[in-house]
Amino acid sequence: MRTLLAFIAAGVLLGATAGLQAKLPAPAPKTDADKKAEADKAAATKEFKAQQSVIDRIADKKVVHKNTASRNKTRLAQAIKALP
Repeated sequence: MRTLLAFIAAGVLLGATAGLQAKLPAPAPKTDADKKAEADKAAATKEFKAQQSVIDRIADKKVVHKNTASRNKTRLAQAIKALP
């Protein structure tokens, strides 16, 4: 029984995968919802940059531990990055 690598080395699958590239559909044009999501992400990024200093000041005053503040900033940044 031949392995997948053996088929690729033999050139059997090269022709099959080359045809797939031409058959992929073109990306859909951006809709109003996509544009609104991009605007929301931009607004969230701008607000996050402003709030980072607030979080740092709270940590400096020992209202919350510095590690907690850092963890919260990281989680916010990840949530913003995950926005569409």
